[in-house]
Amino acid sequence: MEEHEVIKALAALAHPVRLQVFRALVVCGPRGLTPGVMQEALDMPATTLSFHLKELAASGLVSAQRASRSLVYRAACDRTNALLAYLTANCCQGAACAVEGADTCAC
Repeated sequence: MEEHEVIKALAALAHPVRLQVFRALVVCGPRGLTPGVMQEALDMPATTLSFHLKELAASGLVSAQRASRSLVYRAACDRTNALLAYLTANCCQGAACAVEGADTCAC
């Protein structure tokens, strides 16, 4: 992952609503969520959710796939893992990281 991509991903997560949406997508895993389900669960207007999903998708942390008449959003685990790998590349001064499983996303 390039530095400019890392900055874009971190900027996307640096908003409370986007972080909340991203966490919901990570928790639900590969089945993903539709905007309607997210809107109801997170109690936010459709336009607000749409704006924040667009920002997360532009950063590459979220993907959208059409399923019939709906979109299903999912956390992009490969991209999330790349971000974590970038951030931890030089942690612990080259020694093994003390946190078990810190190099992979659980989604």
